[in-house]
Amino acid sequence: MKTRRIGAVAAGAALALTLAACGSDSGGSSGSGSGGGDSKGLKIGIKFDQPGLGLKKGSDFTGMDVDVAKYVAKKLGTDEANITWVQAPSAQRETLISTGQVNMIVATYSITDSRKEKVSFAGPYFIAGQDLLVRADDTSITGPDSLKGKKLCSVTGSTSAQNVTKEVPGINLQNFGTYSECVAALSSGAIDAVTTDDTILAGYAAQDQYKGKLKVVGKPFSTENYGIGIKKGDTALCNQVTDAIKSMISDGSWQKIVDDNLGPAGYKPGDGNPPTPAACS
Repeated sequence: MKTRRIGAVAAGAALALTLAACGSDSGGSSGSGSGGGDSKGLKIGIKFDQPGLGLKKGSDFTGMDVDVAKYVAKKLGTDEANITWVQAPSAQRETLISTGQVNMIVATYSITDSRKEKVSFAGPYFIAGQDLLVRADDTSITGPDSLKGKKLCSVTGSTSAQNVTKEVPGINLQNFGTYSECVAALSSGAIDAVTTDDTILAGYAAQDQYKGKLKVVGKPFSTENYGIGIKKGDTALCNQVTDAIKSMISDGSWQKIVDDNLGPAGYKPGDGNPPTPAACS
């Protein structure tokens, strides 16, 4: 009798463990058909070092991309508390998506033909332009045509680095791992200018340690369409994210997100904003 009772208890415990294990399989995963949004959470790639766009301070995450990601996640059925933020350096974004380390990336991710061969995009949700950041007392750099002989910094794997080498052949370009490294080098005098999207540069220029010391030249020489990167061919998720972006623009949330995060830097969105998201393919 005692042996039979013990056996029944053990069998019940084993069943409970099996059910628990099955239930945990969906935690943090992305279901293509469901858009990856459920109460179990989403893994979203963002930048950790871009003030005004994607910035990590302690356990807090702030910026336009962060707020866009929260809005989209909510529309997909995932609350902010169930988002896992993953650092997404420029050179690693495609790998993070293709290997399933993130469900999506919202990280000043410019939509380009070459990138669309590896990942799918929803958007654009914002249109920026590439510009230059220089020291406030530097009057010698007025645009890309005045960069000859200057030391310019950008980030490995970014479209900014590719664009400027086409714009100014033979430029003395130094690629760093992050834009914060570039800006620190600019401030110290080790380099002469930083190039990337005007949104990113404005965020750095507005930081307390750089206020009055750095300035954006204000002559953008490219068009950068920010999209939300997802796994290649996941049309179902792409359509859901696109619908969320359209809702964000139409209900006034887009304008509030932009004003809250980029307004303090004196930045005003350029032509084409707010954009019309493209159809998913």
